[in-house]
Amino acid sequence: MTVTTTAVTSVLVANRGEIARRVFASARASGIATVAVYSDADADSPHVREADVAVRLPGSTAADTYLRGEKIVAAALAAGADAIHPGYGFLSENAEFAKAVQDAGLTWIGPPVKSIELMGSKVESKKMMDAAGVPVLAELDPDQVTEADLPVLVKASAGGGGRGMRVVRTLADLPGQIERAAAEALSAFGDSTVFCERYLETGRHIEVQVMADAHGTVWAVGERECSIQRRHQKVVEEAPSPLVEKLDAEGAGMRERLFQAAVDAAAAIGYEGAGTVEFLADDRGGFYFLEMNTRLQVEHPVTELTTGLDLVELQLQVAQGAALPARQPAARGHAIEVRLYAEDPAQEWQPQSGTVHRIEIPGVDTEFAVPSAPRGLRLDSGIVDGSVVGVFYDPMLAKVIAWAPTRRAAAARLATALAQAKIHGLVTNRDLLVNVLRHPAFLAGETDTAFFDRHGLDALAAPVASESTEQVSALAAALATAAANRQAARVAVQAPSGWRNVPSQRQRKVFESTTTTHEVDYRILRGGVLDTDAVADVELVSATPESVILTVAGLTRHFAVARYGDAVFVDSAAGACAFRAVPRFVDPSTVVAAGSLIAPMPGTVVRLGAAVGDRVAAGAPILWLEAMKMEHTISAPADGVLTELNVAVGRQVDVGTVLAIVDDTTEAGE
Repeated sequence: MTVTTTAVTSVLVANRGEIARRVFASARASGIATVAVYSDADADSPHVREADVAVRLPGSTAADTYLRGEKIVAAALAAGADAIHPGYGFLSENAEFAKAVQDAGLTWIGPPVKSIELMGSKVESKKMMDAAGVPVLAELDPDQVTEADLPVLVKASAGGGGRGMRVVRTLADLPGQIERAAAEALSAFGDSTVFCERYLETGRHIEVQVMADAHGTVWAVGERECSIQRRHQKVVEEAPSPLVEKLDAEGAGMRERLFQAAVDAAAAIGYEGAGTVEFLADDRGGFYFLEMNTRLQVEHPVTELTTGLDLVELQLQVAQGAALPARQPAARGHAIEVRLYAEDPAQEWQPQSGTVHRIEIPGVDTEFAVPSAPRGLRLDSGIVDGSVVGVFYDPMLAKVIAWAPTRRAAAARLATALAQAKIHGLVTNRDLLVNVLRHPAFLAGETDTAFFDRHGLDALAAPVASESTEQVSALAAALATAAANRQAARVAVQAPSGWRNVPSQRQRKVFESTTTTHEVDYRILRGGVLDTDAVADVELVSATPESVILTVAGLTRHFAVARYGDAVFVDSAAGACAFRAVPRFVDPSTVVAAGSLIAPMPGTVVRLGAAVGDRVAAGAPILWLEAMKMEHTISAPADGVLTELNVAVGRQVDVGTVLAIVDDTTEAGE
């Protein structure tokens, strides 16, 4: 076999954020120059600043920028790059783009075009895998789905990441869900093709990382379990799979069968480079082919931490004609990765947008890089302090990955790091992740795709900080704010805030959390004695604008306090708390009418579900917003009449916009 050897000196990464930064890290370590592309919305992104050269792609949406292959190829040529790495997402599995890269004389850091084409259609790929002896779930024609087939899963043929996917349980819902799935698929991947398959209510999502070279060597590097998902998008990933570990300890030989199926799948299409073969498995060790991702996966760090391999470096080497060693390294220990999202799980996973004032994960050993020996904590993030999360792309802030000799130790290390992290500015899924990692069912390895349904999203999304912790944190916020006011004072700087030389009434501050309102009344008496009913048995040790130390019931606790306008964040070992400082006097212009539907995020109105004058029931959809490549339903807050509708299809709205008003006192037609 003759293999062409090509030297890569400069690589353009056809992606953004964390993905681009991850590839840059390995490229730099290999002595390869880096080129970034960026949309107008990403002009201030860290990946742009880190690249040796950056090329602007005019526009903000993915359709105008990162999905425009011809613009990306032109950018590579203009910047003098001799290779393009697609990252994961966007055009990473687009065969036409891969061909255009090669036609331009550039090296494609990915599998052969033919392999992408064969796996590009999830419908056709299943037929091919079936012929290769790999177990599959049969594809269903949407027009021929019957009651006996329900429930079914509608899936986008050209993409992944949960976009363009819908679970359908009634035939009446099928046409509408297909339409919505197709619209999401078109927005995310530029291809609206969808199909159906039987949906397994509970199952294990297990995938095998493969790495192949042009010399005929195919590695099954290791398996990962990614069963804990929301909206069919992975949230927690780990290697190895606890199911496979359990069954193999019982003599099931599941790992060997999985690896052989993955190698057979890769060999059947002449695969080269990094790829992932995904399976849906049951608790008895049976498994079915779902799809093959002809790219690197978001969750690849857990494989890197358990094997010591740099998968991106291997991609670069294989693309230049290098051969893999005959024997692949063995895996050791356990790694768990979580995806930290700007979203509110308690509000139907509603994505958030805005400024990330601060993000600090304690105990991080490495960022993006593979440590020389398996250990510790890794952070892969596309943001830094001050980054703005917009509405055009996925709201993932970071991936946090922990390695330890045992699964329980990895879970404990990761949960503690997240719980003690300082994440200021946006609502995130941090507390949900901590609760999952500490849940008895997770620690027991019971991690199927119904995890959130089985254990209750409300309970899992509950704040890590208890009610008593939140009360003490509100007091700390009040004391730190008072210290800041005193520090800014021009007279009597040394006196406590609100100090009087005769007894006087207490100071009063009000803070709102996501669950309640805290009214904090207090006085600082002579000798620094704290007089308050907000918290029982409490003593003030010290208070500065950034730090408060209190002794509560004989236990001394430290609270770090940060303020950004009226937003106050209090971090302690007992949990993080976020508050809004309520002003003493309310601006009348900020008051909205009862029944107002407020835009929870910036977005585009894509559909209307009612008209002015219609009587609507509580929970009925009034309109749909598209933001972050997903549709979000805006529903009636109560039974009533839609008296105002302030938007039309195609209208761009900002967060806080009054979209509509539902009056529960008006009769239809009045």
